[in-house]
Amino acid sequence: MYRYDEFDQAFVAERVSQFRDQVQRRLSGELSEDAFKPLRLMNGVYLQLHAYMLRIAIPYGTLSSRQVRMLAHIGRTYDRGYGHFTTRQNLQFNWPKLSDIPDVLAELASVEMHAIQTSGNCIRNVTADHFAGAAADEVADPRPYAEILRQWSSVHPEFSFLPRKFKIAVTGAERDRAAIQVHDIGLHLKKNDKGEIGFAVYVGGGQGRTPMVAKLIREFLPEEDLLSYTTAIVRVYNLHGRRDNKYKARIKILVHETGAEELARQVEAEFANLKDTELKLPEADVQAIATYFAPPALPERAEGWENLARWKKADPAFARWVGQNVQPHKNPDYGMVTISLKPIGGIPGDASDAQMDVVADIAEEYAFDEIRVSHEQNLILPHVALADLEAVYRALVAAGLETANAGLITDIIACPGLDYCALANARSIPVAQEISRRFGSAERQAEIGELKIKISGCINACGHHHVGHIGLLGVEKKGAELYQITLGGSGDEHTSIGEIIGRGFEPEKVTDAIETIVDTYLGLRLEPSETFLAAYRRVGPQPFKDALYGSAAAEAA
Repeated sequence: MYRYDEFDQAFVAERVSQFRDQVQRRLSGELSEDAFKPLRLMNGVYLQLHAYMLRIAIPYGTLSSRQVRMLAHIGRTYDRGYGHFTTRQNLQFNWPKLSDIPDVLAELASVEMHAIQTSGNCIRNVTADHFAGAAADEVADPRPYAEILRQWSSVHPEFSFLPRKFKIAVTGAERDRAAIQVHDIGLHLKKNDKGEIGFAVYVGGGQGRTPMVAKLIREFLPEEDLLSYTTAIVRVYNLHGRRDNKYKARIKILVHETGAEELARQVEAEFANLKDTELKLPEADVQAIATYFAPPALPERAEGWENLARWKKADPAFARWVGQNVQPHKNPDYGMVTISLKPIGGIPGDASDAQMDVVADIAEEYAFDEIRVSHEQNLILPHVALADLEAVYRALVAAGLETANAGLITDIIACPGLDYCALANARSIPVAQEISRRFGSAERQAEIGELKIKISGCINACGHHHVGHIGLLGVEKKGAELYQITLGGSGDEHTSIGEIIGRGFEPEKVTDAIETIVDTYLGLRLEPSETFLAAYRRVGPQPFKDALYGSAAAEAA
């Protein structure tokens, strides 16, 4: 992983010092809240319903054990003993005192972390595939390019006050595990016929009030042109993006109103002026960054296959966990382990300080000191020998982190919702907990198979409900919470926006509605291997509408 150099360390330390002074002036009354707001947002500090919230950047979702231990320490010392991992590969602390936040930032800086550009109308945390560098279907590790983009975009003088926030995601695999087509810019690493590395470039994706799937504007962008082409895109957006209406300020609206072909023409024209400037990436610089992400030396551990077969036979719970939470690694003696932060009935994405310490210990002993954060609010150990899986599992059991539900119906994404967020219209957490409990049986989950439920407490879609196989959007109607259901969304390489299927459901009826949808799916699938999403795409929404509302009601809806 990337390590700070002297410039990075000095820059982050200076930002901490500046913010410490700003906080002191706010606490003394010298700064009003209105004057303080843009300053705190530049340092990742939000004011939520009950307290300030600090959002910490985890670039491309990669952490070391040392950094995870620091997050645990901060949760224990300055918060209420936990942190919340988000769909942007960030971590949020929901209860810090404003007076303590400069100390928190100073402690983060000591382990090469910060909260800069985790809010505001700037280029946010660059995200990537959580299996990067380990997945068997990978063309190339996307993280060096994400790091190059991070360095380029950090406090970029031209792009620090964009019309609206701007998000970039990078993947390097056949399967899109970074949801690149619902980002402002999505980059898909690929090789051309000559074996050269480049990018397919998608622009104008996003969720929120107006969900849109990004448009492909470049089939193949050479590696050396990454920064010049990205600059061209953001420059066109900065010039023409709407500033008169924040609901129409994202680049997706510009793409929609201008047209993808015309926007691509403008980008190409700007790119022509930038192509041979200092923005061209020298191969030596790319390689220098790539060395930070060199995979660990993985010793041969062939004994793992025999041991694993024996352990699975002896312990069905362990076998279930391996089958669901361990994915094949590019090295056959190793696996990629998902640590579910979705215990049955728990709060999606939350990890206690003690659990974070355990994960750090496990990673240090068994996973080459590396942890990833997925946009699905789970943690990943990307390099674990099959021979060590049993020991890892036992350590996770002791910490309550052994839930075997990655990709299943209880692996629910949920934003903090009305329990925390000042923007929310409805709660997300209690709904997720109730659904999780209803479908918590291992046998029931296995019968249903892959099914992604995603819940947002407001139209901003922090819970990615638009791309859930089943999406739930909390809305307010006549002073009461109501939940609108969408079906058929997906955030993978075949991205789709879910369809609203009818009127919303009251909180006490949502879980029953989900059960009706699931039962309908089980009744119409052609075979057990046909997933919910495949079945929905085959039959469309009507059978689900009929089951939920009745034929006449569905027609009226």
